[in-house]
Amino acid sequence: MTTAPPEIDVTVRRRESAAPDVDVFELVPVDGASLPGWEPGAHVDVLTDAGLERQYSLCGDPADAGAWRIAVLREDEGRGGSRWIHENLLEGGRVRVRGPWNHFAMVEAPRYRFIAGGIGITPLLPMIRAAEAAGAAWTLDYAGRSRACIGFLAELETYGARVRVHASDEGARLDIAGLVPAEGEAVIACGPRRMLDALDEAASSWAPGTLHVERFEAREVGEPVRHETFEVELMLSGTTVEVTPEQSVLDAVEQAGVFVLSSCREGTCGTCETVVVEGEVDHRDSILSPEERDANERMMVCVSRAACPRLVLEL
Repeated sequence: MTTAPPEIDVTVRRRESAAPDVDVFELVPVDGASLPGWEPGAHVDVLTDAGLERQYSLCGDPADAGAWRIAVLREDEGRGGSRWIHENLLEGGRVRVRGPWNHFAMVEAPRYRFIAGGIGITPLLPMIRAAEAAGAAWTLDYAGRSRACIGFLAELETYGARVRVHASDEGARLDIAGLVPAEGEAVIACGPRRMLDALDEAASSWAPGTLHVERFEAREVGEPVRHETFEVELMLSGTTVEVTPEQSVLDAVEQAGVFVLSSCREGTCGTCETVVVEGEVDHRDSILSPEERDANERMMVCVSRAACPRLVLEL
């Protein structure tokens, strides 16, 4: 069962624009204490006054224990979280955050190929800085509609030819199907679903473990492996629940009075990650790698289901 990181009251020390509809928020603790440590790939939950929780990657410096930086793309057609932040979280404003979490930790590799689309650059920024500081070989392919809408470009262009910008309005589209990673190279990507789906398809011919992605949008999944009701034994609680086809495991567990920390409820944040003790899982999340799904050691109970009549979970 996931252990919850602390909830912290922070204020916005600085807010600035990184690109059209993308603002960067520098958050500092209200009490002036040091913030918990984090590593590249980590994110925090922003707990808005509107009752919405949203996840944002930490894009600043892990060595800075006094401030966290997040970048928020305003999406007026979204579910309301980013719009609330843009309209209400002004400099000097206060908000509660929970974190850090990290389900996208930077892997060790002799060389890196970073691939970003739009706001997907945010979790990669600390990784690029870490690779540069370590003297590792790396490149970045950064795709967007135009250079004007590509955030953090001034900083990234200081790295020279290692950063390749693929602006659609310049006809410089990224050829994902033609990517051939070097031996031992880690391909680390974050961006829109269409881009990551194309990478998943391309990676089917790569060495296992080459591709590492973080998704801000849930991946498309087909029909469940099983449509029948199944049982879930909650090992720590001494309770067994039935999960109907219309329920998620999370819903059934909560209805039984067992608390599970959760947030996105669509399999993208990892908050509800749970240890699997016994049984086969129909993994329907957007976090675990193919290798992790095959290992069958943990599941996201907000979306994943049983691929067998009974599961035993560490809940």
